[in-house]
Formats: sequence, C-alpha cells, structure tokens
Amino acid sequence: MPAKKKSSGRKFGRAAGKNVKRAVHRAKKGTLNSGKGGKGGKVKSRKQAIAIGLSEARKKGAKVPRKKS
Repeated sequence: MPAKKKSSGRKFGRAAGKNVKRAVHRAKKGTLNSGKGGKGGKVKSRKQAIAIGLSEARKKGAKVPRKKS
C-alpha cells in the first residue's frame, strides 16, 4: 500500500493571509467599510475586518476553508 501524501498543514493560503493583513490595516486606518457602495458603515471590530479579508480572498480564488454553516 502506498504511503499517503502528507499535507503541509496550512489551512489558509498565503494569498488569503495577505488579503486579511491588508483588510486589518485598512480597518486601523479607518477606510474599511462593510457592505458595497458605501452603504455600510466603518468597520469597528478586528473580527469584522478579518472576515472581510477572508471574504475578499475567497472571491479572488485563494485557498480559504469553507464557512461553517
């Protein structure tokens, strides 16, 4: 029986990490808004900034695990 290929252990891809980092930076700067078209207000929490970063990464096709339903 052939040996199983071991995964690298990374749940999120590097591109996803960059997106999250960029989103958190924008949140600290005060330019990150929730929602499209400026309808949503400024992001207040760090968790919200991370969620937006992961969402953007998903749209770009980066390696991000599925949302828990």
